[in-house]
Amino acid sequence: MKRHILILSALMATMSAGAQRLVGGDMSLLPSYEAAGVAYFSQDGTPVSDVIDYVAGSEVGWNAVRLRLFVNPENATAQQKGEGVWQDISYILPLAQRVKAAGMKLLIDFHYSDSWADPAQQTKPKAWQSLSDDELAAKVYDYTAASLRSLTEAEATPDYVQIGNEISFGMLWPTAKVDAWHDTNWSQLADLLNSGAKACREICPQAKIIIHTEQAGDTETTVNYYKRLAAEGIDYDIIGLSYYPFWHKALSQLSTTLDRLAADFPDREVQIVETAYYYQWPPSSGYDSQSATWPATPEGQQQYAEALAGQLKKHSNVTALYWWFPEENGHQNSVISNWINRGLWDNNTGKALPALYVLKGFLDDADGITPATVTKDNRHTDRYSLSGQAVSSTTPTPISIIDGRKVLKK
Repeated sequence: MKRHILILSALMATMSAGAQRLVGGDMSLLPSYEAAGVAYFSQDGTPVSDVIDYVAGSEVGWNAVRLRLFVNPENATAQQKGEGVWQDISYILPLAQRVKAAGMKLLIDFHYSDSWADPAQQTKPKAWQSLSDDELAAKVYDYTAASLRSLTEAEATPDYVQIGNEISFGMLWPTAKVDAWHDTNWSQLADLLNSGAKACREICPQAKIIIHTEQAGDTETTVNYYKRLAAEGIDYDIIGLSYYPFWHKALSQLSTTLDRLAADFPDREVQIVETAYYYQWPPSSGYDSQSATWPATPEGQQQYAEALAGQLKKHSNVTALYWWFPEENGHQNSVISNWINRGLWDNNTGKALPALYVLKGFLDDADGITPATVTKDNRHTDRYSLSGQAVSSTTPTPISIIDGRKVLKK
């Protein structure tokens, strides 16, 4: 116990001395909404002329944005493009410039795929599929360096670089498919991660490198994974986690994971690089239900955001909180094929939701946040069409747009 207290005391001193707290969102699809002419409004209905400037302002109080990057998204399927797969370097470059011009920190999330990279799929880019292990490592270096060079030359140098997206099971399958509890392919994964890290250190030497996993609800697996990284000598700075309460268990479980990471990796910051919660309907199956804690309503979403921010402030190793896909806005024109209803603008009205305004509480020095008062809202009991829109209770057999899985993957 004494050793544990000393470790946490040292960590708190380190964090207070140098680490800036960040709060923001992964807003990778914003240019498509803007190009479609979708209107954004504040909570009171005032038009928002520039979403980046708005979230960077004092009312919202964000100071960071995360942007994903695919290799050749033109190779994605029509369904994947309908889910939001468009972000090559030419797509994100103007948005990255706007983020930096607004004075915000920029996190670039390399997927190393032509489409979604996540626990279910880590597909090699089409152009890389015939490469040998050594050639693949070289390609990761070249591609990472070229992308970062384009950003720096455009005065949009990233402050954080994520080498791979949700890579608990490795990346660029099958070459570097791994498991935290087995020995297979860890040297291959190390070669790929260190190739990406080398490019980052050379092109963006001030940027911090994040290794991102999505097993926050499984403490032992998460800890063992990062012990594997240490054993392989992988170069990185920050532990990145996804945390969605409907997949990754209760906040108390996240807290346990964060405590273990602080004890076992006292020199590592932790960032929650993805989170979100539903405001209109919950998934129907295949998830850890938190509906008894937070209803799928705007008020319930706000209550979750406040509870998460308050919990994270109790962990001095946690330095960032990013909401995933806050810019979703089906008002007037649907950019994606189906609504998922866990962004921070209401798909039905285009107005900002209450949760948008409370995430900045993570930046406060005081511990804890006053919980939201949850008022009754019956929208979470409504029925929804294939497009995610509310339908009458008399409508025959509406079809759920999810089936126990993410409809819009990251």
